[in-house]
Amino acid sequence: MLIDTHTHFYDEWLLPDAEAAIARALEAGVGKMVQADVDSRERDALWALSDAHPGVLYPMLGLYPGSVDDHWEDEIERLLPYRDRGIVAIGEIGLDYHEGTQFKEQQKEALRVQLDLAARWDLPVNIHLRDAWEDLLAILKEKRYLGLRGNLHCFSGSYEVFREAGRYADLSVGIGGVITFKKASLAETVKHIPLEKIVLETDAPYLAPVPHRGERNESAYLPLIAAKLAEQKGITLEEVEEATTRNAEQLFKL
Repeated sequence: MLIDTHTHFYDEWLLPDAEAAIARALEAGVGKMVQADVDSRERDALWALSDAHPGVLYPMLGLYPGSVDDHWEDEIERLLPYRDRGIVAIGEIGLDYHEGTQFKEQQKEALRVQLDLAARWDLPVNIHLRDAWEDLLAILKEKRYLGLRGNLHCFSGSYEVFREAGRYADLSVGIGGVITFKKASLAETVKHIPLEKIVLETDAPYLAPVPHRGERNESAYLPLIAAKLAEQKGITLEEVEEATTRNAEQLFKL
């Protein structure tokens, strides 16, 4: 069995086909899927799907950095009633400056608050990062006393960045479709990251692996990512399946 540690069945691009997509994932050997939260606008759809598929879909809870604005504190308050709803991680949270830095300081403060929340609730974190490595590392260093654990979603950094982040928290990396892209440096980087620090993900409906690049992604494509990881590591697909499934089950307590 494989585990998709980051997917969005409730996304408007995938939601109309969500039930069929879940069935295709199960048929492809993806037995468990973790849904990443974004903000309150889509949370009802996330929970409806998770409640309809217990033991298959697992919810995260968090405020995505791209959803942070001047009202971010209200969004954080909306997280609190979900504490006992079976969440497996605080995520996806993080920093994203790709579309601009208008809310840079708000993003940083929202991240700090959610890292504190994860520590208080004893949950792992699922961290989204884009064009903000320096600030993320600074915040992780600042919060290292929390003893955080989690994973770096859609990892695309260098091995050196992985090691630096690991100085401040117990972090794995989420490896997705990017590993299959022809010019992606990630395919070389994963050779150096210990297998016990890797979990698999699709980020469906985004970042579909080759040969589906540019199409809508879904969890059923996770075996393509697993196969590429096995190729790069020089190990069998079975070894990848066993290790990454064990890693995901331990990290998210699935």
